[in-house]
Amino acid sequence: MIIDGKVISQSLKDAMKIEVDALAEQYGRRPCLMVIIVGDNPASRSYVRGKIKATEYCGFDGHLVELPEDVSEATLLAEIDKLNNDPLVDGILVQLPLPKHISEDKVIAAISAEKDVDGFHPENVARLWLNQHCILPCTPKGIIELLDQAGVEMAGKKAVVIGRSNIVGKPVAKLLLDRNATVTIAHSRTKDLAAVCREADILVAAVGRAKMVTAEYVKPGAAVIDVGINRTEDGKLVGDVDYEAVLPVAGAITPVPGGVGPMTITMLMRNTIECFLNRMNNK
Repeated sequence: MIIDGKVISQSLKDAMKIEVDALAEQYGRRPCLMVIIVGDNPASRSYVRGKIKATEYCGFDGHLVELPEDVSEATLLAEIDKLNNDPLVDGILVQLPLPKHISEDKVIAAISAEKDVDGFHPENVARLWLNQHCILPCTPKGIIELLDQAGVEMAGKKAVVIGRSNIVGKPVAKLLLDRNATVTIAHSRTKDLAAVCREADILVAAVGRAKMVTAEYVKPGAAVIDVGINRTEDGKLVGDVDYEAVLPVAGAITPVPGGVGPMTITMLMRNTIECFLNRMNNK
């Protein structure tokens, strides 16, 4: 089974579009997402275009705030503070990476936890691990949604996550644990990594190395989720999984592009709605 993130994402956005229209009628305004981009990084620009397009499709309010590459850290933090204090703004996203002269940790912490649609704020991270209500990070949230939509059972299954980042690896492991899977977090230097991965009923590759996961890593019938975004020398976009080699072995697999990527943006829209509802219901 190919888990088509584009199709699933579109279906979810169609439902959210109807939901947002109903929210606008109920509350007198629409959810508002503000996206800040610093500089002209082509990859960042591409990601932001996708986010703005999804925002418009779902019927949100919101704008793109564009700042120059040489903007000072103080100016960026002041812009975030202004949005934090704007009662009509529900979600704030600062596109990463940022120029080297700006501390990403400071910027993430500066965004109000209640408007942190990325789910990166330390308060939301802590709440996740404490099993408290929080805003979930978009990519891990999208991975769980893909598995659910594909009918992949998680309870009682063995899962291996290759990658230990705070953005994908660790939180997706936590969400799989919350669904009663037995989870191993591995990385590229794990001894006998292929053997470890072959034990997995669910294999999540989020290591950032093109085509690292070959057929020998995959248990026959396993669900394989490819989070990797890599470019070959000829410019082709590929994942961490050798898709052509693994496809005949896996029971279910996400392609790159068109798998996890669209779901990350869709979960950003979902988080914006949740932030909106949290704020409107706690007035």
